[in-house]
Amino acid sequence: MRLILFLFLFISSFALAQVAPKPVQRDPYLQNPVKNQPPKNQPGNKVKIIHADEINKDTKYDGNRYLTGNVVIEHQGSILSADEVVMYDAENFVKAIGNTKLQNSDGSVITSGEMEYDGNTQKGVGRKNVVLTDPKGTVIKTDIMYYDRVSNQAYFNTGGTINDGKSTTYTKSATYFLTTRVIDLTGRVKIVDKDYTLEGDNVVQNQNTNIVTINGYTTITNNKNPKNRIITEKGTHNMNTKESFLTKNSRIYYNDKILTGDEMYYNQLTGFGKATGNVTLDDPLEKRYVKGGYGEIFEKKDSAMMTKEPYAVKIFEKDSLYFASEKILTYQKPDTADITKKKSYLRAFKKARIYKSNAQGRADSIAYNETDGIMHMYTDPILWSGEKQVTGDKVEAYFNTETENIDSLKVIGNGFAIAKVDSLNLLDEFHQVKGKLMTVYYEGPDIKEIKVIGNAEAITYADEFNKKTKVNDRIGVTVSLCGIIGALFDQRQVQIISCSIGAAAKTYPMSQISPEQKKFEDFNWNTKDRIRKWQDILVDSPNYEEIKYEPNDALYNKVQEVAEKEKAKEEAKKPKRVRK
Repeated sequence: MRLILFLFLFISSFALAQVAPKPVQRDPYLQNPVKNQPPKNQPGNKVKIIHADEINKDTKYDGNRYLTGNVVIEHQGSILSADEVVMYDAENFVKAIGNTKLQNSDGSVITSGEMEYDGNTQKGVGRKNVVLTDPKGTVIKTDIMYYDRVSNQAYFNTGGTINDGKSTTYTKSATYFLTTRVIDLTGRVKIVDKDYTLEGDNVVQNQNTNIVTINGYTTITNNKNPKNRIITEKGTHNMNTKESFLTKNSRIYYNDKILTGDEMYYNQLTGFGKATGNVTLDDPLEKRYVKGGYGEIFEKKDSAMMTKEPYAVKIFEKDSLYFASEKILTYQKPDTADITKKKSYLRAFKKARIYKSNAQGRADSIAYNETDGIMHMYTDPILWSGEKQVTGDKVEAYFNTETENIDSLKVIGNGFAIAKVDSLNLLDEFHQVKGKLMTVYYEGPDIKEIKVIGNAEAITYADEFNKKTKVNDRIGVTVSLCGIIGALFDQRQVQIISCSIGAAAKTYPMSQISPEQKKFEDFNWNTKDRIRKWQDILVDSPNYEEIKYEPNDALYNKVQEVAEKEKAKEEAKKPKRVRK
């Protein structure tokens, strides 16, 4: 009986051993057929066993051989070690279980809890705490990794990290091309180093150059000062040098300011940036923005420069102030009275223009202290307020930052103020006050009073109210020469309220004052370059047609005509000498 039982078990075991092994249940990644596979019957393509403590073949793995204990196998120059390896010999396929480690011929290493490998396609899948380390030290960690030794690339979509020793990348999925060391990161990506954090959609990271190529909405944030950041939808960022080249919908935030442009460059280490095409530098705290075709920023100096038809707008609640020139600079520096605070400045160079509803001006250059509201106009400055014009060697304008109006002007050297006598007509009549130093006082938006010191002169039209006709009658023109003149502007009238130090004044009736006496030699009333709307500052000069004024010399001409006739009569009475 025992003999019969022994024979039955022996025959059963022998029969099981002869059962054809079942095919492996492959991961979907390894099921796709591969064209031009290496022939399976070539010995060099077969997975080779280097070492194993035991080799078994029974029902444990459906009749397939399995190796246990310090297993080492080799294929095409790569070494796979594990606690246990199942050999699917017919398919040239292996499954490794426990402490798996694949050392590739290029120097890269993959470790995981278990691994599948197809010797024909040289593709594999690692699972459970997968770690890939490339020859230069980049470490990738994930739960499931797919790799292809032929194309030398690895892929995961279960979330993972990539660390190169300087930065750590967090991503949902990635494809790593080991030959070029380029990582294609899809979905939301976060790259963190000690100074900055990059977060974006669909970026490519080059581990050789450490340059990140941006293909979707991305932010690059300063870890110490999160308000300083870059936003873009396309460009490149060098993780080593912190240089960014931005080409689509980009913004640079620094020192509470915002720089935008069609194409931009920014170095986060030096703080230097530049932009071309539709450039805007916005300063919300200062309530000012600058636009132009090209701009540069200097973060550490807190300054910026704009060229290529630039203009700036200082935003006031009721009446904004506009600037334009060939070049505009903005900068901040500590307040000398309180170093914890900063003052803001704007400078416009070459053919500078300004516009405000109650004041418009031109000069070769303009410097504006935005904090204190003080403006300096240099080289051939000219300022208009209504139908009044002020010129001189230098003009200083003092703005009231609360009322948004000009409080006063100081004209240093050759001050000359001109006011149209009646802006409602085209008569060639102008009040004029001039001298070395001039102070102009405003009341609301209009010039109210002018004080001139040094070689002061004035030409003013004198009117007197007619009680019968209820209109002003012209008395004449007063010419005043004084050391100091005080003139009061009242609607269309200018009154000389003070004339001291060598005062001399004379009023000429309209019939006795010549056209030449009505104007100073350097009379410079300018209507061609006059800025009448803010858009006029966008060109060197609006080049308006010069206004032609009608002379009001009828009485003078009539008197001169009578005088000429009388003179002719007298000449006729004189005896004429006749040559014999």
